[in-house]
Amino acid sequence: MGVEPENTLRSFVAAQQAGLDAIELDLHLSKDGALVVMHDPEVDRTTDGSGPIADKTLAELRALDAGLGERVPVFEEVLDAVHTPLQAEIKDVAAAKALAEVMRRRDLVGRVEVLSFHDEAIAEIARLVPGARTALVAERYGTEVVERAIAAGAGTLVLDIRRLTLEIVEHARAANLRIIGWVVNTLDHLRLVRALELDGATTDYPEIKRTGRFTA
Repeated sequence: MGVEPENTLRSFVAAQQAGLDAIELDLHLSKDGALVVMHDPEVDRTTDGSGPIADKTLAELRALDAGLGERVPVFEEVLDAVHTPLQAEIKDVAAAKALAEVMRRRDLVGRVEVLSFHDEAIAEIARLVPGARTALVAERYGTEVVERAIAAGAGTLVLDIRRLTLEIVEHARAANLRIIGWVVNTLDHLRLVRALELDGATTDYPEIKRTGRFTA
């Protein structure tokens, strides 16, 4: 998030208060199997610590400062802190099973859409959580991304706005896939979202909602 420490409870509450349609967060597993919310596989960029998330216990991660005194949250804390729909992006394929368990236990099929760059993570969620909404994320892609999404069982494509073309949009539409553009932080990218008639867009800046309805 561009205005608060990313992937913190503080940022999610701010996004909810801004009235955005959904909140996107990123998931990894700690060394002891906790489903933690952080973007990078290492803690270096967003905390005062260093090293891989997978090498640290939840207690060790909790001891880090994630910005402005915020702690690294676990997924269920976010569920309890905000009521806005969530887009949970699986960064670590191993987190898919843990996320599926929480979704089944808390009946989150209607509230949480699962995203991932990893086809196998999307397929795992589709297998373990019947009816779950899933989206394949891609940064480097061509029209073949549509077939990838279908094979993984995804109903949505989340595509880097800088590479998106009308040909890809039309191919996805023919396959009945929704399309979300990311990251839409400029007016030029916002105009492209509208020109291509996308289903939504992801942004780092909640104030962009003044000109459209997006996720953060």
